[in-house]
Amino acid sequence: MTEPLSAPRLAQPDWITESLALGLAEPGHESLQRRLYRLLRGGIQLGRLPGGSALPASRALASALGIGRNTVLAAYDQLLAEGFLETRHGAGTFVAHHALGQVQQTVRPATATSLSQRGRGLLEQSRGPIGESGAFAPCVPDFEQFPRDIWQGLLQRHQRQAPSHWFNYQDGGGLPALREALCDYLQLSRSVRCQPEQILIVSGAKQALDLIAGLLTDPGDTAWIEEPGYRGAQASLLNAGLGMVPVPVDAEGLDLARAPAGPAPRLIYTTPSHQLPTGVTMSLPRRLALLALAEAQQSWIIEDDYDSEFRYSSQPVASLQGLAQSERVLYLGTFSKVMYPGLRLAYLILPPALVEPFRITQARRYPEGHYPLQAALAEFIAAGHFARHIRRMRELYRARQHCLRDSLAPALDQGLQLSPGESGMHLVAWLPLGSDEQALVGTGERHRVILRPLGRHYLGGQTQAGLVLGYAGVPEAEIRHAGGLLADWLTPFLKET
Repeated sequence: MTEPLSAPRLAQPDWITESLALGLAEPGHESLQRRLYRLLRGGIQLGRLPGGSALPASRALASALGIGRNTVLAAYDQLLAEGFLETRHGAGTFVAHHALGQVQQTVRPATATSLSQRGRGLLEQSRGPIGESGAFAPCVPDFEQFPRDIWQGLLQRHQRQAPSHWFNYQDGGGLPALREALCDYLQLSRSVRCQPEQILIVSGAKQALDLIAGLLTDPGDTAWIEEPGYRGAQASLLNAGLGMVPVPVDAEGLDLARAPAGPAPRLIYTTPSHQLPTGVTMSLPRRLALLALAEAQQSWIIEDDYDSEFRYSSQPVASLQGLAQSERVLYLGTFSKVMYPGLRLAYLILPPALVEPFRITQARRYPEGHYPLQAALAEFIAAGHFARHIRRMRELYRARQHCLRDSLAPALDQGLQLSPGESGMHLVAWLPLGSDEQALVGTGERHRVILRPLGRHYLGGQTQAGLVLGYAGVPEAEIRHAGGLLADWLTPFLKET
């Protein structure tokens, strides 16, 4: 496209007309008035029509360009309203002296170095593919097994029957029917202690973490987080400007005895029922010690119970929140694993004193909606569809985990260690420290096998190497094929030990 008004800097009516004619002659989808306006404004902003330049009279310009005078007047009027032009009584129309083009500036394009230090850290934490599926994408449910016919029927009915006020902004913290259904379910299945009024429905776990950090911390406060741990939580707390203190995880979960010395943490983030990514369950002594520490130091515990429904070798472990004698635990749950990630619904169970501040802040910062969707979910839970779906998926995922173990049998015979797999949707294949995880990842990519390195989950120095292998969303035939390939790839790494 012709550059706007590419004529000499000293503007004269003749060259202005010629330049405009060239610009208008090029193909374009906008109206003539809009194109004329853009050409004139571009010339002013680029400094080719300096302040004080006279523009042709509207009648003369219209005649020279072969367009209607009203088109020219409309373009001039828009530029006058925006302050690019000014009129002088009896003299005509001129470029305003304060217009942007009068001061020449060197335009420097924005680059990645324009990000703040915190922004660069957040970007690094956010790298990696989104929406992966297939072997071995971690924490991805089987979408094909979801009872879509039942779900779509509920959605459509509640959409049709929705009262008109549901389509406005909401400030109640979630549909009461959904909070009541959730309360009944969590009290029975997770030994959570709560009333429906303590439940806040949010649009995903990230929004819950943003609310917690925004309302309960100040920049510079300390947050303890599991090492290795969940990258999403790391990114959210980093974005809040918190001092991140990684605390090691061992076979009993978060090891408070190895927490670095320093100020008391304002937040402690943990996944006690099924640690992400190692898969261990926090022991009862560790749970009680954590609760005692939080009470003594007035710290807030974030209990992320992201996939505890899928437990295979024993009954689900009671929640940390249900053990607490005080009110220092904020319980976070999500539907992204038990239903599907695109649902974008999660929930927080809050101590009574925090309910109102969180509700008000959510209503202002993240206006809630989707009440027909929440109504469908409430009925999905109350009618028993949710519990039946979980039971079916529990058996399916158990079988798929066994299939993964069988497919890796050659590597297991050579000393490969896998995480216990008592629950969840992934296993960790432990490798000798110093193993080139990225080489394995690259090999997997060439064969369309997704291998997530354990190193991505460390904030501090990596102390263990491994691969996080998701199996829940993968048919058994694909697990056998990809597992057989992986067993072959692991052989050189295992021989080094």
